[in-house]
Formats: sequence, structure tokens, C-alpha cells
Amino acid sequence: MDSESLLQHLRDELDAFRACLDGDLSVPVEHCGGWTLRDLAEHLGSSNLWAAAAVAEQHGKHEAGSAPRDPEGFLRWFEESSATLLKTLRTDPNVSAWTFHPPHTVGFWQRRRALETLIHRWDAENALGTVRSLDPVLAGEGVAEVFDTMAPRQVARGRAPRPQNALRLHAADTGASWVYGPGTAVATLTATAEQLVLLLWGRMSSSDAAFSWTGDQVAGLRILSGPLTP
Repeated sequence: MDSESLLQHLRDELDAFRACLDGDLSVPVEHCGGWTLRDLAEHLGSSNLWAAAAVAEQHGKHEAGSAPRDPEGFLRWFEESSATLLKTLRTDPNVSAWTFHPPHTVGFWQRRRALETLIHRWDAENALGTVRSLDPVLAGEGVAEVFDTMAPRQVARGRAPRPQNALRLHAADTGASWVYGPGTAVATLTATAEQLVLLLWGRMSSSDAAFSWTGDQVAGLRILSGPLTP
């Protein structure tokens, strides 16, 4: 996915997330460790500023500090964090940046922030009971990122074992497919791109009827259990 497309998706997803903040911020957010919607918004806003600093200051040590407690100040802070991130990332994707995984470029953050915001927009809407579908192409980019960035990082940090076999994921709606692990795939898991990325990020269960398996399902489930994402 090219830089302009990622930036447009990032803007759209940030706007959609912001629209979730006009109601009750105390609602619990499933899949996010007991967070409320306000906690999730503070996490996303702080991460926006951290990523912007990774580009502007070339390090990953930025600490955003606490967001304002008053509702109006908090919303303004979140909006400003989004504006700061978008302004910082609107540049050549090949420009150098500090990142936690290759490539060490602005393009890494354009992709990472679009995908981070996509998942958390889903989280926020899910908490409010207003979930809308994910863009299938962006969701597919999210599947690719898990396999080329998140899972290898999990292995490198000792959080997950190196896969002994290969698993293929196939998106029935877009026709795209991805392979994770060595050799020929021993199993294939098929669903929509949205369902696949939500599965990889722990928002859906592999036992859901939406998922169709061929091949060695037991081996495939072992690979998925990783965990492949933080």
C-alpha cells in the first residue's frame, strides 16, 4: 500500500475514533485489559505523540505525560495529538526515522499508525455497539504486518517460539494470501481480510464459524497461538 493511501486511511481512522469520544468515556473496552474508552483514547493519543517524536527526534524515548482530566481539555488534547502525528508523517516515506523494527523510515510509521488506529477504532466502536466494517485492503495490510513485523519481533523478544511449520492465511474477499513459517504450508485458514486481522490481534476466536480450515488444523492452531502480536 502506498504512502498517500496509508496517510488517508490514518486520517479517516483517527476521525472515526474521535467520533467515538463524544459519548460515555467510562464504557469498558473488550480485549484491552480492563481499559475504559478514555484509557484507550489516552493510549492512542500518547502513542501518536510517541511516533511523531520517533520521526522528529529520531528516538523512541518520548514520554507524553498525562492527558488533561477535564473532558473538553482531553478531547482537545486527543485532536492535537492526531494533528501532530499527521503533520509529522506527511513527508517522504523514505526519510529516516527511529523505529522498533525495520525499515527505519517514516514509511514504517505511516503503516504502523494507520493499522494501530484501525484496530483501536474497531475496539472503540465495539465498546459502543456501533462497529463498522474494516477496509479490506487495509485489513490485509494488517495481516501482512503481523507476519513481517509483529510476529518476528515476538520471536526475537522471546515472547513466542519460532514456528516449526508454515501456515497460510487466505482472504476470501480480496484473494490475497500470506504464509508465515518455514517450508510449504501445512494448513490454510480462510476468512475475510477483516476477520483474519481481527483474529491475529485477538479480537476474534479461531473457533468462530467464520473461519474455514484445510490441512493440519492442529499444527495451524499451534502456529497461531504464538502469540504473534503483543
